[in-house]
Amino acid sequence: MKFDIKYIVGFALILFSQGIKAQFYVGVQTGIGNIQSDVKGVRSATDIGGALKAGYIYSLTDHIGIGSGVEFAQYKQKVFLEQPSATLTNFEVDQTGSAFSYSVTTGNYKESQTLQAIQIPLFLQYKKNINKGIDFNFRAGVKYFLPVNYKIESSASSVNGIAYYPDVNLYIDNLPEYGFGNQTNYAASGEYNTKGVFMSTFELGFTFKTGEKNALYAAMFLDSGYGTILDQKQNESYLSHNPTSSTDRKANGLYSTDKDATIKPVAFGLTVGWNFE
Repeated sequence: MKFDIKYIVGFALILFSQGIKAQFYVGVQTGIGNIQSDVKGVRSATDIGGALKAGYIYSLTDHIGIGSGVEFAQYKQKVFLEQPSATLTNFEVDQTGSAFSYSVTTGNYKESQTLQAIQIPLFLQYKKNINKGIDFNFRAGVKYFLPVNYKIESSASSVNGIAYYPDVNLYIDNLPEYGFGNQTNYAASGEYNTKGVFMSTFELGFTFKTGEKNALYAAMFLDSGYGTILDQKQNESYLSHNPTSSTDRKANGLYSTDKDATIKPVAFGLTVGWNFE
């Protein structure tokens, strides 16, 4: 991954050094920004996402160009359990070093996610004049998607944590001073650990000449990630065990329950920009 991104950034710098011959652009993207997940027992409600972008396109021929730039993107969504009263279980280790099975049941659990990232595109553009002052444009390429932060806000009407020690066949469901028992009106913030991935990117649209050296650009876009942006070594409870209290449980998030899950960004919508020389 690190090896590949060096090539993309290096190639972008080479293009930038040719900026005197390039067409520059600034713009915005807006549309559906989805963080796709294959975690079982979880559903999501997608919100509107968007990006600010700037870059340049270096013309190779009258019809073909190669471009790069930088983008700041934001994705937002809400995540829920498919079954509102579902119980999720994982293994924990207490303060004495003893392993136990930790089961968490929540009521009306909701997780608001905000993912912000830097995107570095590298694409080929094909353009063709179709009328006076109007060009058809098609762009295809890749982006390096580097998450800046992936924050979560968790809430639930109730949280109940129960321990089972298999070595001694012992259940503990009401020992608040050791983190087992019920809590009402839960709310906490957390953050996922992340890593960079590659995305495919496509744009299909038109430029409308508004002056000798500038034009309005409008297009539809589709971006889709490859691999997972989640970076964790083990499965975790979505609400962690607090060994000293049944309150103040840390919010790890529903996606942290499966370390092998694929969590990837997918976005589509409209791009509006301004091209200038």
